[in-house]
Amino acid sequence: MSKSIFKRRAFIAATGLALGALAITGCEAPAGSTPADGGAKRYVAIVSKGFQHQFWQAVKQGADKAAQEFNVEVSFEGPNTEKDVDQQIQMLTTAIGKSPDAVGFAALDSQAATPLLEDAKSKKIPVIAFDSGVDSTIPATTASTDNKAAAAEAAKHLAELIGGTGEIAIIGHDQTSKSGNDRRDGFKEYIEKNHPGIKIVAIQYAGGDQLLSADAAKAILTANPNLKGMYGTNEGSAIGVVKAVEELGLKGKLTVVGFDSGKAQIDAIRSGLMAGAVTQNPVGIGYETVKAAVAAIKGEKLPEKIDTGFYWYDSTNIDSDQIKPNLYQ
Repeated sequence: MSKSIFKRRAFIAATGLALGALAITGCEAPAGSTPADGGAKRYVAIVSKGFQHQFWQAVKQGADKAAQEFNVEVSFEGPNTEKDVDQQIQMLTTAIGKSPDAVGFAALDSQAATPLLEDAKSKKIPVIAFDSGVDSTIPATTASTDNKAAAAEAAKHLAELIGGTGEIAIIGHDQTSKSGNDRRDGFKEYIEKNHPGIKIVAIQYAGGDQLLSADAAKAILTANPNLKGMYGTNEGSAIGVVKAVEELGLKGKLTVVGFDSGKAQIDAIRSGLMAGAVTQNPVGIGYETVKAAVAAIKGEKLPEKIDTGFYWYDSTNIDSDQIKPNLYQ
């Protein structure tokens, strides 16, 4: 067990008494949560990876849409940044302490929340994983993009754009979440299997922070002056690469592909700073999470995974009827 995971589990154990304290002090779920007679709305507590990216706001829109359609109460929160694993663990602790009818959880660390998921299971609170899975069989299902397949799509396009040869690099958003690992590995494995003439010379992680990603990209470019392409594994990572390209005057000299959407990436593609990106269906992720939670509350059987889909977009299709609904701003 790594020291970081040990410390987080110690943190969970130390705060475990808070669950009992919440019950003793009468901390309540949001108004409308289910009373003993079952007469009010069901309550689904959703803990995401963050709020700083437009992606999560689009996920929230989908969750709110499903909440209205299925007549349930939904709370939606996330840590300040996608590096704040301990803050997310505290949010999940608090959410479970409110005794919701179901929990939606997008893990920043695929292992750190295991004791809390065990606690939810013991209280018969179904858990729906979304966006990123966990190393556990407790979640009733996982609503997410097939991140490996989507990353392979980004790799395919970058390889074509640079002519199948040359040096490239990856700016990852993390190496602790399943989605972070899958977006790295799907890209890397596709290149290694299909393009022996392309060499990945560096992989760095910057927590999805635009400024840190820009610094990481500039460091890689300084150390590798022959670099032909770079891939950012989420919105913040990709925009960090774009910022580096702008600051170093490399527009037209470095081919950049990304993952996710957002106004900054859309603008970068329109201006030619970025070649293209893979977009998820964030509204669909939020919607399917709440829909699955309602089904789990009712005791319905769910598939192991709910694939919410992805699309490649660039300047040729960015305004198409197929792509536009999946771009969030």
